[in-house]
Amino acid sequence: MSRYAKRGVSAQKEEVHAAVKHLNPGLYPYSFCKIYPDFLCNDKDWVSIMHADGAGTKSILAYLYWRETGDLSVWKGVAQDAIVMNLDDLLCVGVTSSLLFSSTIDRNKKLIPGEVLAAIIEGTSSFFDQMSEYGVDIHFMGGETADVGDVVRTVAINGTMTARWPKANLITNEAIKSGDVIVGLAGFGKANYENAYNSGIASNGLTSARHDLLNQTYKQQFPESLDPSMEIEVAYTGPYTLSSEVVDQDNRYTVGELLLSPTRTFAPVIKKLLEEIPHAIHGLIHCSGGGQTKCLKYLPGSFKVVKDNLFTPPLVFKLIQEASKSDLREMMQVFNMGTRLEIYTDIKQAQSIIDIAESFGVAAQIIGRVEEAAKKELIIQHQNEQLVF
Repeated sequence: MSRYAKRGVSAQKEEVHAAVKHLNPGLYPYSFCKIYPDFLCNDKDWVSIMHADGAGTKSILAYLYWRETGDLSVWKGVAQDAIVMNLDDLLCVGVTSSLLFSSTIDRNKKLIPGEVLAAIIEGTSSFFDQMSEYGVDIHFMGGETADVGDVVRTVAINGTMTARWPKANLITNEAIKSGDVIVGLAGFGKANYENAYNSGIASNGLTSARHDLLNQTYKQQFPESLDPSMEIEVAYTGPYTLSSEVVDQDNRYTVGELLLSPTRTFAPVIKKLLEEIPHAIHGLIHCSGGGQTKCLKYLPGSFKVVKDNLFTPPLVFKLIQEASKSDLREMMQVFNMGTRLEIYTDIKQAQSIIDIAESFGVAAQIIGRVEEAAKKELIIQHQNEQLVF
C-alpha cells in the first residue's frame, strides 16, 4: 500500500468513481465537467453546468500556519484555493464568465473563531474583484457556514460554482485528435495577476505534502490536525517546520510559503484564448486529482498521449520527493508536478497559444502529443525514466 493510501486518501478516487458510475454522464461524456440540458430555461441551445470542490486539506495547513503566527491573511489564499478548484475546472468546458458561486465553510467553533470566517469571506470577495478586472465575472451568492465540531476537526472550506452557457461555445474534448500537440501551462512562477511567487502546489496531494514535509512537532502540538487513526509511520514524518527556510537559485522561501501558495487560476489566459482563437482549442485538461494521469479519463478515443517535455518540477515537488522517497510514478499520479493545465491543439496554433499565455507571465510550452493507438495509453518520459499508464 502506498504512503498516500495509508493516509486515507486516493489520488485516483477509485471508490468515488465506482459509487457514481451509474449516474447520468451528461450530454458530453468526455467533457471535463458534466454538462446537462438547460433545466432552468429549457433553451435547447444552452446548457447547465455545476461544479463542487474545495481547498481540501490545504485548510489544515492554513490552520497550522495561523496558529503558529497569528497571521489571518493566510486564509485569503485558502479562500482562493476553494474558488479556483471550481473555476479552473469550468474553464475546461469553455465557461469564462457569468458564474455563480456559493461557499460552504464547516468549522469546529471551539478552534475556528469568527475572525477566521471573516478573513475567508473577505478573501473570497477580493478574488472576485480581481477577476472582474480581466472580464471574468463571478457573482458571490452567499452560502452556508456550519458549526459541526463533531464532524470537522478544524475547518473545511468548499464551494459550488454554476453557469448557463451556450452550446456553441463549449469545449467538450470531442475535438481532440491524433496529431494534436499539448501545450502545457505552468502553475508556478509569478503571473502578472499574482502578487508573489507561486510554488505551483495548487490544492491536490496536500495530505501527503503536509505529512512528508512537516515534522513530529505538529502531531504533538496540534493533534486535531490529523486523523487519530493514521498509522504513525506516515504521520508528520518530514524534516521541516512551516518556518524552515529553503533556497532555490538564490531565492529563499519558507516551507510554509511553498505549501500555502494560492492555487493559480488560468482564467485571464483562457478567456483571452477563447476570445481570440477559440477554434484552436480542441480540448482542455486541468491536472488536478490524478496529476499527470488525469488526461486518460477525458480522451475521446483510443489515443496514446506522449508527454516528453514537461516542465522541470519546481522546488516544492523536489522537496516532497526527497522527503518521502516516492518514486516518479507516484509523484506523477498525485501531483501536477508544475504542469497544471493542458491545451490540446493543432501544431500550427501552438505558438499563438504560448504567446498569449506568456503575455500574462504564465510559462507555456509544448509538453507532448496525441497519437493513434489500439487502446488508451499515457507515456511519460521524464528525468531519464519512461512511465506507462
